[in-house]
Amino acid sequence: MQAIILCGGLSTRLGKTTEKLPKILLKIGDRTVLEWQLKLLSQAGINEVILASGHLHDVLYKHVGEKQAGVKIRYAEEDKPLGTGGAIKNAFRFVDDFPVFVLHGDILLRNFSLADMLSCLRPEMEGLLLGISVPDLTSYGEIVADTEGRITEFREKQEVVRPGCANGAVFLFNSSIVNGFPQKEVFSIERDVFPYLSQLYVHKVETEWIDIGVPERLEYARQHFVS
Repeated sequence: MQAIILCGGLSTRLGKTTEKLPKILLKIGDRTVLEWQLKLLSQAGINEVILASGHLHDVLYKHVGEKQAGVKIRYAEEDKPLGTGGAIKNAFRFVDDFPVFVLHGDILLRNFSLADMLSCLRPEMEGLLLGISVPDLTSYGEIVADTEGRITEFREKQEVVRPGCANGAVFLFNSSIVNGFPQKEVFSIERDVFPYLSQLYVHKVETEWIDIGVPERLEYARQHFVS
């Protein structure tokens, strides 16, 4: 089984931290973010990962190569920023079979099994999105779903502190997802695809999850996410 990791962005919110090193190669404890993600993926039976690279691609390739932690590594390099949707579409060139996992390259998860998520995917679903129960939605986009888990709405970050289901930035796609892709090269999966799908579901969990895309959360991860 294969997975795609989106790791080609500029990571401007982390400032000088990622000027010369891709965010996915930052150390959290004694592992890089990529190594944390590969462990999570390999436990679910993924044996090949496609890195959707762009900014600092040469640095990424030099550090990672074509195999790491027993997982085969391939690269879907962008010659220009394609957005999350465009990056996934570009990486699909290397996908041999579905379903396929797609992860943002700045997500850390612990005490969670992707195999459980995989077991909940049904053939009629276009995709299954990881939803994380959080006490405060002011930093995250919200997923709203019906009683069967079918997504009915995506909401922007909330201005008032309240709990809810945050988009966990881990996706599991069936092949039918491609029918929802626009006929253009550069687009967002979150804005240009997800809101228009009728068979998109959420897999809601409570687990240790953190997005290290801003300095304060990166520092928190380095203090609390240790092997």
